Amino acid sequence: MRKKVLAVVLGAAMVASMSSMVMAADAEETVTPNEEYSFEVVVKSYQSSYWQAAVKGIQDEADAIGVKVNCTGPNSESDIADQVNMLNNAISQNPDGIGLAACDQDSVLDSLTKAKEAGIPVVCFDSGVPNAPEGSVYSTIATDNYGAGAVAAENLYPAVKDKIKEMVDAGTVVQVGEVNQDCTAESTSNRGLGFIDKFIELATADGYTVAVTGNEFFVNNCSDAGDESSANIVIQTAVPSQTTVELCATEASKLLNVENMVAIFGSNQVAAEGILTANQNLSVLGSDPETKILAAGFDAGSTIKAAVKDGTMFGAVTQSPLAMGKNTVDILTKIANGEEVEDLPTQGYWYNVDNMEDDSIAPNLYD
Repeated sequence: MRKKVLAVVLGAAMVASMSSMVMAADAEETVTPNEEYSFEVVVKSYQSSYWQAAVKGIQDEADAIGVKVNCTGPNSESDIADQVNMLNNAISQNPDGIGLAACDQDSVLDSLTKAKEAGIPVVCFDSGVPNAPEGSVYSTIATDNYGAGAVAAENLYPAVKDKIKEMVDAGTVVQVGEVNQDCTAESTSNRGLGFIDKFIELATADGYTVAVTGNEFFVNNCSDAGDESSANIVIQTAVPSQTTVELCATEASKLLNVENMVAIFGSNQVAAEGILTANQNLSVLGSDPETKILAAGFDAGSTIKAAVKDGTMFGAVTQSPLAMGKNTVDILTKIANGEEVEDLPTQGYWYNVDNMEDDSIAPNLYD
C-alpha cells in the first residue's frame, strides 16, 4: 500500500566538491522499506551497457532491501513513442512509485500529469525533466556535471604540474586544450566549465596566471578568463560546428598541433573519441608528460577504454549508472515510507590503467 508522502523537498542538493573516486552523494546508506513495495522503472533503452549497468544497480538494491521492481525500456533511445507507451503502462499498474530516465524531456509531460493525478510519485534519473508538471517529479538523480569536469582537472593537473613548472621557469607559456562537442547542452558545457575552473584554481594556488581563449561561451562563463598577454598558462577551448567525432577530431588536431601543449580534455565520449581520432595521425598522446601530451576523457566506451588501457589516454571520468540505479530504488523507497527526499547529484569516477579493473570502477565502464 502506498504511504502518504509527508513532505518533499524540491531543488538540487549540490555538493561543494567531488573526489576522484567517491562523492558524498553515493555514500553507503541503509534504506528499510516500511511495507512490501512494488515499483516500476522505465530506462532509456537496453541497447547499451550503460543502461544494463543501471538496471543491475536497480535489481541488486531491490534484492538487498526487499522491494519489488519491474524494469522496462525501449530498444533504443530514439524509440521515444515506445518509451511513452511503457511509461503509461507503468502508471496503469498503480505502483508505489516510478523511476524514469526519459528519452525525451517533453514527450513524457502528459504521462507525468497522469502519474500525479493517480498519486504515483516519480523519480527521474540520469536525465531530469525541467518542465515537468509541478509536484509530479519528487527527485532527480543525475551526475553533477560541473563537479565531474573538475575531477578530470584534479587528476590531470598533478600529472603535468612538474612539466608546467619546468616550462614556466624557462619563460615558456604553457598550453592546455579542451574539446567540447557543443556549448549548449547542460552536461557537456558544465563539464567543460568544471574542468577549466578547477584547473585555474589549482594553477593559481601554485602561483601561476591563467587565461582562457577560444569558444566565447567558455571564455565568458568561466571563473576568470584572465589576460592572455600576461598568462603563464593558456587554456584553449574548441567547439565544432556539429556534434560528430570527425569534427571534434578536426578541432582536436588543431589543439594537438599547438606548440607547448601539455594536456587536453574531452568533455564527453564524442569529444574524447575525437581527440583519439586526431592522435592517429599525430601520435602525440601518452602518459609521460616529459615527452607526450596527456589527455583526459569523459565517459567510457570501447575506444576510450582501450586507449586508457594502452596508455594513449592518461585517464577519464565515467558516470556511475550502477549508483544511479541503486539510488533510484532507495529514493523511491524513502518516498513510499513517507520520508523527505531531495534531488541527488551522483558521482563521477576517475579511472586509469591502474584502477579500471577495480570492483568499484569496472561496472561503470560501459561500452
